[in-house]
Amino acid sequence: MRLLFALPGFHRYDRGAEVALLSVADALARSGEDITVMGSGESRPDAAYKFRHVPAVRRERFERFPHFPPLRSETAWEDASFSPGLLAAYKPTAYDAVVTCSFPFTHWALRRPSAKQPLQIFVTQNGDWPAFASNSEYRSFACDGLVCTNPDYLARNQQQWNCALIPNGADLARFHPGPADRARFGLPADRPIILMVSAFIATKRVMDAIRAVSKLDDAFLVVAGDGPLRDEGQALADALLPGRFKRLSLAAADMPMLYRSADAFVHMSLLESFGNVFIEAWASGLPVIGHDTDRLRWILGANTEFLCDTENQPTLVDMLQAALARGAERAGHPDGIERFSWATIADQYRDFIAGLITQRASVR
Repeated sequence: MRLLFALPGFHRYDRGAEVALLSVADALARSGEDITVMGSGESRPDAAYKFRHVPAVRRERFERFPHFPPLRSETAWEDASFSPGLLAAYKPTAYDAVVTCSFPFTHWALRRPSAKQPLQIFVTQNGDWPAFASNSEYRSFACDGLVCTNPDYLARNQQQWNCALIPNGADLARFHPGPADRARFGLPADRPIILMVSAFIATKRVMDAIRAVSKLDDAFLVVAGDGPLRDEGQALADALLPGRFKRLSLAAADMPMLYRSADAFVHMSLLESFGNVFIEAWASGLPVIGHDTDRLRWILGANTEFLCDTENQPTLVDMLQAALARGAERAGHPDGIERFSWATIADQYRDFIAGLITQRASVR
């Protein structure tokens, strides 16, 4: 299959959507599929797919720009800046299917009129609202296949679109229990470490995590991430966690060791489309504290001991203490994690897209 994966943040950011789709693209390329990736970063020599740089303005430049439909966030502004270059680089006749999770501008560019229109595959990495809503710019959404990253999205959309339930995963060769190296990140050796891997945006509730950890006597909170609320978060941590907080912005290659250097993992979003970080933390042997939802229980399976109502601070503090008391596992992959290997996930993408291609060919 000739597939194109397009997203503004490819090779520029190593966040959830970028990591997930690039991992699928790389696994498919290594299994023999003809995969092209377009993004605003630079080539990476270890990637198995073909990469083409398409310029875009960094999303940080848009943090103070006005937000209105369809430019609802700094990432939408970034998406708009990416689409002209994508239109120039994208040749519809070169692909059997195109894959993105970016709406609306990348989605619109990939659907431009053409004599041969490749299949349009949309992945709900950032939510299923484009596929579900019927107001404003969302009325323009259309796809040939919808990859639903959780059962809620599948139930909501399967009557309207060709859907497949496919979770995200983790690179189990990189994310696994093992010895820590706190000195590498400037972290204290004599305190329990709570790790949060999160953007500094309102929905990630980093401030609430800072407030909760401040109720613990000795714990150190490290947040790996960036975003428009970074200064507000630092100011709150300076006031509530003096000497017990650190914000890091790391390359993807450093993340497995950061997980292994922690004692517990917390993620505060009330509802994620999926949340790769849950799988990475679980694969690394960390107890996972998160907001108790059916969706997260589906992801974690039996590993739900430390889920709770994270909006209830006393309950959250108790769960943080309990997770630290258990501590991290330092050897062996946790039971059940194998189903989230990227090779397994990529096989599901291949089967879904190949089935759609066959279906189209039979109709014609």
